[in-house]
Amino acid sequence: MIRLSLALVATLVAAYPYPIDGYDTTGIRRLLYVQRVADGSLKGTAPIPGAMMSIDDIRLNLIGEADFLRELPEQDPELARAVNSLFPNLSDAYSVAVMDVTPGQPVRYAMRKGATIYQPGSVGKIVVLAAFMNELKRIYPDSFADRQALMRERSVRGGQWALTDEHTVPFFDPETSTLVKRTVRADDVFTLYEWVDHMMSVSNNGAASVVWREALFMRVFGREYATLTEERAQAWVAATPKSELSALAMEVVNAPLRDIGITDDEWRLGSFFTQGASRQIPRSGGSAGTVQGVMKFLVRMEAGEVVDEASSLEMKRFLYMTDRRIRYAASPTLRDAAVYFKSGSLYSCQPEEGYSCAKYKGNRVNYMNSVAIVEHPDGARYMAVLMSNVLKKNSASDHMELASSVDRIIRRK
Repeated sequence: MIRLSLALVATLVAAYPYPIDGYDTTGIRRLLYVQRVADGSLKGTAPIPGAMMSIDDIRLNLIGEADFLRELPEQDPELARAVNSLFPNLSDAYSVAVMDVTPGQPVRYAMRKGATIYQPGSVGKIVVLAAFMNELKRIYPDSFADRQALMRERSVRGGQWALTDEHTVPFFDPETSTLVKRTVRADDVFTLYEWVDHMMSVSNNGAASVVWREALFMRVFGREYATLTEERAQAWVAATPKSELSALAMEVVNAPLRDIGITDDEWRLGSFFTQGASRQIPRSGGSAGTVQGVMKFLVRMEAGEVVDEASSLEMKRFLYMTDRRIRYAASPTLRDAAVYFKSGSLYSCQPEEGYSCAKYKGNRVNYMNSVAIVEHPDGARYMAVLMSNVLKKNSASDHMELASSVDRIIRRK
């Protein structure tokens, strides 16, 4: 039984939301908009209590627990019974993994159908984030400050790689304090920090393809990447056989998973997120995810072992929910909690008499996945991964209700 030090408890700060000081560090203009809404200088919807954390108060919960990390722990019988009770018919459509890491308490773990493979959808953007941070480290192995400076100062155009996606992104003008939301166009230019934020905060597929592309360019051009021109990068793409491009792109994006012991069957990416990017680099092998593989990632990130400690902490900051909470994260029981979250979905339909296909209601496949780290003001800390394939039904409300149920189970003690 492993006990976590009470010194690792993070404190929620009620005075300011994360974006207040996040803008000064990152230059992400969306954060400046939220800052101005929070301080009352702009009209808008203020962050909920759980979004009111300072950048300096986001902590990794499992630093120093190296021995614990090599394998996921044995399941806690009581927690496993409680989690399985949420699925009275033991539906094959759901997989879940839950780990309670509340400081001062024994670590408790439960999982059902942990090795069942799902299409991860946008949850795979966490893998792209890890690959991006990994390639930054390869360029600047000894200075995280230099990595941050590159993310803040280098701007790139989306190009055809960013097309197309229906998810809108925010365009905020600090001079006029005007905010416009629209889909990404080929000529749109953002800093690396902003492309990553668009990928994580609003799950923009075009941004995800651009971030993956830039990670690939970092691998190829190394230190020269800081001054790399679009023309030179595209010339390399055009001159390289597509089979080589595909193999290198998949190696770049999946390497951080293999480095921490997550197998190809547990979690992998096999294709870019947009048709524009896929025309440049073909898919290879397909994408797959399991709750077991994703939980391994969360554990190692909380221990500071995904790329390195500074990168793990930065990834956790990118996962912090300061935008609108959806699906699992929308549970009212989490309103006061800090939630680090990513959701993903993929659906498709086939002809069926009497059934009309609708968004998130596929009758062939209908994947919906949620990944969450939850930190309550009272000190309760836990991680949850939920994957489902419930046909013909938008499972968003089910994910939200399951989040409330899991929260009650964890905090019952």
